[in-house]
Formats: sequence, C-alpha cells, structure tokens
Amino acid sequence: QVQLVESGGGSVQAGGSLRLICRASGYTSSTYCMGWFRQAPGKEREGVALIDSNGGTWYADSVKGQFTISQINIENKNTLYLQMNSLKPEDTAMYYCAADLGIPYCMALPLLRARIKLWGQGTQVTVSS
Repeated sequence: QVQLVESGGGSVQAGGSLRLICRASGYTSSTYCMGWFRQAPGKEREGVALIDSNGGTWYADSVKGQFTISQINIENKNTLYLQMNSLKPEDTAMYYCAADLGIPYCMALPLLRARIKLWGQGTQVTVSS
C-alpha cells in the first residue's frame, strides 16, 4: 500500500522558514512525479513544486526563488523536502504531498491533477504578518 506522510508544518512569522517533509513508501515504480500542492481556505488546490524521478523540477511562479524541492530516493522509498524561505502570509495553506507513479516526468498541471490518485493527509502552514 502506497503511503505519503507529511510533516514539518507549523506557524511562523512573515520572513521565516519552514521545511516540509513527505515520506513516500509502498510503491514499486522507479519512475514518478511527486510534489507539493497547497490549498488555502476558499481557494482551489494549486501546484507548488514538483520533482520527477530524473530530478527534474517545476515551481509555481509565485514560489520561484523562495521554495526549493529536493528528494532522497533509496530503494523505492522517497523522502521529499520542501524548503520554504521568506514566507509570506499568502503562503498560508494546507500543504499536500502527491504522487503520480509510473511516468518519469511531471505532466502539465491540468493533466497531472487528473492523474494523481495518491495524496498525503496534509500539513498546515500558517504565516502571520
């Protein structure tokens, strides 16, 4: 059974940093797209940062230069990290880890959203001004 377990959320003041962690396990595919989405109250879930099994990355324009996604993959157990710096109140949201298995790159977001069947439980990030 594939599991995605997030941790690392919390409350910080604007300008602070947090590092989110997603531990993925139980999958057998060596190819994948994994990453982070977020959803603020009253807003749609949006893609934040993605990384594929080749190490290719994608970032939403709103977080480029601010967030960094990375991974450590050992024997089909992947640990994803999202380093978030210079946090702003508008970064406040529930952050979800997600995975699309069996393909070695990340599709464009509309297609990716339709493909993703694996989501973590979410971790809350709250940034106060």
